[in-house]
Amino acid sequence: MANEVTALSIVHTIQDLQQLLTERRQQGLSVGFVPTMGFLHEGHLSLVEQARQQNDVVVMSIFVNPAQFGPGEDFEAYPRDIERDARLATEAGVTILFMPTREEMYPQEGGIRILPGPQAAELCGASRPGHFDGVLKVVLKLFNIVDPDRSYFGLKDAQQLAIIETFIRDFNLRTKIVRVPTVREQDGLAKSSRNVHLTEAERKEAPVIQQALQLGAGLVVEGLSVNDIEQQVADAIVTNSSGSIDYVSLLAYPELTQADATSKEVILACAVKFSKTRLIDNIIIPLKG
Repeated sequence: MANEVTALSIVHTIQDLQQLLTERRQQGLSVGFVPTMGFLHEGHLSLVEQARQQNDVVVMSIFVNPAQFGPGEDFEAYPRDIERDARLATEAGVTILFMPTREEMYPQEGGIRILPGPQAAELCGASRPGHFDGVLKVVLKLFNIVDPDRSYFGLKDAQQLAIIETFIRDFNLRTKIVRVPTVREQDGLAKSSRNVHLTEAERKEAPVIQQALQLGAGLVVEGLSVNDIEQQVADAIVTNSSGSIDYVSLLAYPELTQADATSKEVILACAVKFSKTRLIDNIIIPLKG
């Protein structure tokens, strides 16, 4: 693939983006797509790196999608730094940076909704009704706008990834989803734009989330019951941090149903609330029958 560093094109309208992509497709170039909400970190840049390895053109979108934020959630507080994001995107080798306004993405509202299936009732969806409606709404729009050959999503947001994979399968969308492993800090905390909202004390405590999940993964291998595994993981987090448990769940992946003898892999996932932010993390564990 064409991995040489090229000048970054920044566009704000759908028309300008599609014009650039038409020109590149006429040259026979493949397109990889990295959708983000900005405030970029190493996790996002790992998506770009894999996209560059597999495609000639890399499109990154930055759009804080209001449709996926519920009442009282952190839409206004969600961190934003456009100049920094543009610099990081350039350094990472993004070809086209698409930064639309809210009015560009949602100029009219016809009332048509996309309703995710039962996967959305588990994990984060249980406490965030309507969240994945908004995710699928913006993802479908972006897939239609960009029409990428491949799209890159991190396994940190494993529920979102599972729902998007199911959506693409069930509705015959053209893009191929590429899963990219979670990028972590040296102490194990998953990279997240929301980590900046942690206090100094909470930041020191936060690695216990991954440590507890690793404990739980070992219990899965040992064959403990689902209830025992979930309880021990929750106890480890509460005992060693000031965070409160939103959920700890062990489910078949990507179905997000109760695991059984036919499950090829399971996900052990959790969400933990600190004073100003909510962190999610997970481990996907392969099963040997």
